[in-house]
Amino acid sequence: MSTLNLAKLSSNLLKSAASGENVELGSLWQDRTAVIFFLRRFGCQVCRWTAAEVSKLEKDLKTNGVALIGVGPEETGLKEFKEGGFFKGDIYIDEKKQSYRDLGFKRYNAISVLPAAVGKKVREVASKASAEGIQGNFSGDLLQSGGMLIVAKGGEKVLLHFIQDSPGDHVPLEDIAKALGITASVQAGVRPQCNDDVCTR
Repeated sequence: MSTLNLAKLSSNLLKSAASGENVELGSLWQDRTAVIFFLRRFGCQVCRWTAAEVSKLEKDLKTNGVALIGVGPEETGLKEFKEGGFFKGDIYIDEKKQSYRDLGFKRYNAISVLPAAVGKKVREVASKASAEGIQGNFSGDLLQSGGMLIVAKGGEKVLLHFIQDSPGDHVPLEDIAKALGITASVQAGVRPQCNDDVCTR
């Protein structure tokens, strides 16, 4: 069971990528259950693949009255991310990265980021992303990690709180559906095979 302080977390401000207006994080789950995907970077190849993967659930989420939200830690790469159509939900920016801190999403340092970036999980997802024509770049904050938060309508309870250990970590679609208590009609992407020639981005 998550020990998150939802009341504190809910007051964090996010900027809407659509309108530029500031909203409180808690407003995203005020009227409906919300699946909130916290990206490491908008230019991150693995994040783009994961965003496209999570977006496969969009129809099932909408059918069940669940919001699909993406949050990035900065605006760098947002335009390209939106133009690429990687994510089907609403997008917000946490400019102060306060939610990232409150949710326990770690920051790498110059020494720890390299082993993480070339780890097996990252190489596998990057290989899968490349196979699907999803590319990335190195613009923006390379040290921030992300995760996922699923909160029941009205902030009644935290249904899932996932913290990346490796940049290649993500929540399988079936786990998201299970946390929500819904049936997903989509098939998850095939787990990629490791390829040593893959350029990890």
